[in-house]
Amino acid sequence: MTAPARTEPDTTAAHDATGAPAPVPGGTAIRHGRFEHGLMFVAPFLALYALFLVWPVVLGIKMSLTSDNITGSGGEYVGFDNYTEALSDPDMWEALWQTVWFTLLSTVPLVLLGLVMALLAHGLRFVDWLWRLSWFAPYLLPSGVVGLLWLWIIYPADFGLADQLLAEFGLHPGIGWLTDPQYAMLSIVITTIWWTVGFNFLLYLAALQSIPQHLYEAAELDGAGAWQRLWHITLPMLRRTTGVVVILQLLASLKIFDQVYIMTQGGPDGATRTTLLYVFEEGFTGYRIGYASAASYIFFALIVLVSLIHLHLARRTRQESTS
Repeated sequence: MTAPARTEPDTTAAHDATGAPAPVPGGTAIRHGRFEHGLMFVAPFLALYALFLVWPVVLGIKMSLTSDNITGSGGEYVGFDNYTEALSDPDMWEALWQTVWFTLLSTVPLVLLGLVMALLAHGLRFVDWLWRLSWFAPYLLPSGVVGLLWLWIIYPADFGLADQLLAEFGLHPGIGWLTDPQYAMLSIVITTIWWTVGFNFLLYLAALQSIPQHLYEAAELDGAGAWQRLWHITLPMLRRTTGVVVILQLLASLKIFDQVYIMTQGGPDGATRTTLLYVFEEGFTGYRIGYASAASYIFFALIVLVSLIHLHLARRTRQESTS
């Protein structure tokens, strides 16, 4: 008697002609289901994003093409007349120059001081946490507190702390820190450096802690001194961090408003009147919302241009370093 033939499952149907597994039916449906579930998770964020960012941008563009007034009058379509007027307004260009001037005066010291402070804190071994906290703490203060604090420090006449210290050292007090056009912008710059350098310090400190220690050990075995290790290891390893710090500092400096509004309100004689303060005054003091919207979008285009230039330079530097 012959044994019954064994029945094996037919696996040929599960493979195609090349021997690769056949696609599982329903894969597209599974991926579609995952997409729907993911969309459900991000839907609240997308709704808030559209409500608080996309819609105001669209509304602002619409207002910039009209003669909208904060009192409710106007609203007629004027096309690009607001943009033409803003570009031909000398006050607009003067405010833009003051913004650029502040950016130039503040960016370089903020980047260099942040780096130096991080190098010092990274090398400390005694109560290093105290130094880190004291250097970063001013960044946590609100802009209103910072403005009022420095108003008290550089208050004119004999009431300010700065003038009292100058008098103690026999120097001439009574400098018009906020009333003299030669010192007003410098006072804003000093206030900003004291307030915001802690953020750059923190970024540099985190980057320093991520540098592999064995690089320094190998360089020390090869006889490299402290300056050589700084120049050939530390600074090259901080190149990308420096790029991030520079672009963040540029964008933050271009958007300066709080310190100027609290301390000088654009004075004296427009010496500290920045672009955002100009937009604020045109919109909420001059009641010209349409014109202020157009001026703000011109300034927005400038910020985008600065960002694109930085991205181009960073990409080219990255390609040169990898080639």
